[in-house]
Amino acid sequence: MIDFTLDSVHQELQDMYRKFAEERVKPLAHEMDEKEEFDRGLLKEMQECGFFGIPFGEEYGGAGGDVLSYVLCMEEMSKVDASTGITLSVHTSLCASTIEEFGTEEQKQKWLRPLADGSKIGCFGLTEPGAGSDVAGARTVAVKDGDEYVINGEKIFTTNSGFADTFLVFALTDKSVPAHKGMSAFLVDRNTPGITVTADIPRMGIRAASNAAVVYEDVRVPAENLLGGVEGKGFKMAMKALDGGRIGIAAQSVGIAQGAINEAIKYDKERVQFGKTIASFQNTQFKLAEMQTKVDAARLMTWRAAVAKDKGEAYNVYAAMAKLMASEVANEVTRGCVQLLGGYGYAREYTVERMMRDAKITEIYEGTSEVMKMVVSGSMNLK
Repeated sequence: MIDFTLDSVHQELQDMYRKFAEERVKPLAHEMDEKEEFDRGLLKEMQECGFFGIPFGEEYGGAGGDVLSYVLCMEEMSKVDASTGITLSVHTSLCASTIEEFGTEEQKQKWLRPLADGSKIGCFGLTEPGAGSDVAGARTVAVKDGDEYVINGEKIFTTNSGFADTFLVFALTDKSVPAHKGMSAFLVDRNTPGITVTADIPRMGIRAASNAAVVYEDVRVPAENLLGGVEGKGFKMAMKALDGGRIGIAAQSVGIAQGAINEAIKYDKERVQFGKTIASFQNTQFKLAEMQTKVDAARLMTWRAAVAKDKGEAYNVYAAMAKLMASEVANEVTRGCVQLLGGYGYAREYTVERMMRDAKITEIYEGTSEVMKMVVSGSMNLK
């Protein structure tokens, strides 16, 4: 039998995440967006609450939860602030999860443990100025020199880089072969000489998240920092990380959309036009009904991908489908909610304006919608 409901454990976790989001994140969200800076006090609170170690085993300092639990947290945080959602997502889905899956036992103890127990924050350095969707176009290199590697290059749009402690960086260790065979991954401490993190890149949305360019100039790292201890596996690691990351972004998208609907309902029940509340008009009711139906469908697709990963089943296509649909729904719903609020929806005083700006990036990062369609269509035996 298929059960579309959460069990009691996941319901309790969802309630806890929602309470924290409403009481701790929501009051800071507008100010963080205006200042374009993530509140470090909030970051510390989230670390202390164990939110950055949800799907990792207790043996590595994590909460011992599952991917579905992490997805629930992502949605609740993103309902009130997408910047908080992406800060959590990059640390968990891209950085820490990659170390968990591909790192040696020694690397897990040294690098994963502090990420999972909340003492350190991670980031993920893959995208370059000339290599976005075309990951194979990367130019950052790592040259072996004795028992060290010397990294040179530049990464861009590195989320969390402004305050991250651990940098997971992808670089070419063999330029004589295609990137998918010559790319490797390295674990780099923030304080390593030669790393320069720029000021955050001014952006349309997720403005409170830290997102900068990172320059690596003769950065020397011990050979033991080569993730997995084997060269040439970096491309595979990056693609697997993005597969998992898409589940997190789908959850973020669902959260943004649901949060916008919640705000629109609250406004429309209070706003009076033509002698009655906006919510009492059938046009408003039907619009909200259509939007809520799409959000629920996207949520179930996201849960399907999360549960498949938890079961150890193939989930990459499910993740791509979930992200494709959820990100499109987030953009459609936030636009619709701005419309329902009319002129006030366009004012920065009201949350839906921020949510509409935040929603756009969900169709871009962790793989554009076009790349998602490539993943899905590639699974359909069309050739």
